[in-house]
Formats: sequence, structure tokens, C-alpha cells
Amino acid sequence: MTANVRPALRALAFVGAAFLVSGCSISTNLGGFGGSPPSPSASDENADGSPANLASLTEVIKSNPRDPQAYNVRGTVLGKSGKYQEALADFDQALAIDANYAQAYANRGLVYRQMKRFDNALADYTRAIELDATYAPAYLGRGITYRLRGEPQQAFDDLNKAIQLQPQNGQGYLNRGLLYQSQKQHNYAIDDFSTAITQMPNDAEPHISRGLSYMASNDFKAAASDLDEAVQREPRNLQAWMSRALAYEKLGEKEKAAGSYAQAMQIRAGYEPASQGFKRVGGRPGTSYNTF
Repeated sequence: MTANVRPALRALAFVGAAFLVSGCSISTNLGGFGGSPPSPSASDENADGSPANLASLTEVIKSNPRDPQAYNVRGTVLGKSGKYQEALADFDQALAIDANYAQAYANRGLVYRQMKRFDNALADYTRAIELDATYAPAYLGRGITYRLRGEPQQAFDDLNKAIQLQPQNGQGYLNRGLLYQSQKQHNYAIDDFSTAITQMPNDAEPHISRGLSYMASNDFKAAASDLDEAVQREPRNLQAWMSRALAYEKLGEKEKAAGSYAQAMQIRAGYEPASQGFKRVGGRPGTSYNTF
């Protein structure tokens, strides 16, 4: 798989990048602070939000109050910790010191996106691109935002650019695959998810997404294989277990299907779609099932 751009989307109607499986919305991680790569535009993706680390970053700012990078780094950590208002304040300060700091614009755009303030996010990503037309994370972030807003062609164009500039970033392929998937172009989606898997080997999301496209293509054996991988990577992922249960149900392997539905019920007690699926495949409460 190369970084070559793909054919344009055949349809512009956006139907969402999620499938409904037995009443469970199956979607993939969209990137951001926490989960997969914490931020495509974060300056320190390995920073944690522990009190000790935040205190250390605050000391750096006290020692260097005019250093925009110090605010950008602390803002990134705060954003990864879900402290969005504090993160915005740090990015605002970084940009007050350096109004041409493209990375701070992209990072602030990510926080706005997480807050579902999509207009603000698009404005910040666009400003980052104006400042640095080769900054791949800004195209990726803007493409994801367009996807969330239901503007697939704009998303497609930005994701193509992000992949062209940074072909090693699996998030670009994952999100472009979701666009293809939403347009039922599953061959292209599967190809992109496959590339994402090679670049994000420890993530469940690309496996879940590819599994869903295989199911939509009636290849339930391939889907089950992907979803086996997904639940091993994230054993507490409800979406992965529900999707896996349906794949094995379609294959007629009721033992594995019942075990998967049972796992989903353990993750979310009282979850009706899992309970219904469990009954549908003949599951019996109190019985142990081999899930593999």
C-alpha cells in the first residue's frame, strides 16, 4: 500500500462512519488526547497528566514565562487529561506570545474538536495550514473535523494531503477508510484499514473497522479474525466484543458468539443488545463459554 491518493468519493451523502450491530453503535476512535495517538499535533505525545508532571511543567513556565513552547506542552498534557478549559488557556497564552506558532493552533484546534466546537477547530486548523502548508497534523485534524461535521469531500481532500505529507501516520489511513466505509466502498476501506493496522499494530480500532467492512462484504470469517485481534488488544472494548459476537453468530459458531455476548454483558451490565444476542444464540446464564 502506498501513499498515493485514491479515487474521489463516488457519493457525497454522508451516512456516518459507524454501523449498528445488534443495536450497538460500532465506531472507531477518532483520534485525540487519550486512546490512540494522543494528538496528531501534540509536541510531546508521551507526556502524562499526573499532578507531578503538571507541577514540573508549571515550574518550567515559571522559569520561562515568555516561552510559547512551554505553554504548548502543558496545554497538550492538560488536553490529554480532559482539562479542556485549562488547555485552551495555555494555547491562548502560547499564541499571545507567538502568533505564528502553527503547532499551537493545531493543538488548540484539537481541543476545540474534542469539545465539539467544530467551527473554532476548523478555523485553528486552517490558520495552522496557512502558517505551514506542509504541516501534516493540521490537515489530518481538519480532515477529521470535516468528517465529524458530515462534509466528506472536504475531509477526503484533507486526509489525502495528510497521507501525502506523512504516509507513516496510521490515523490518516484509518479516517480515510472510515470515509470509504461510510460510502459503502468497502474494498478501498479495507485497503486503508490494512495500512492503518501495519502502522498502528497495538490499536484495536483499525481491526474493528476492517472487521465491519468485511462483514458488510459478507466475509464473516475474515471479520471474525480481525475482531479476535481487536478483543485481544482491548479486552474491555464493548464495540469489539459486540462486533465479534455478531460475526461468529453469522458463521454459526454459537459457542464463541455466546461467549462474546457474555463478555459484552460483563463490560456493561444490563446492556440489552448483548442480552438479546446472548439469548438468540442459545446462551445460558451461569454457563462458562470458550471465547477462543
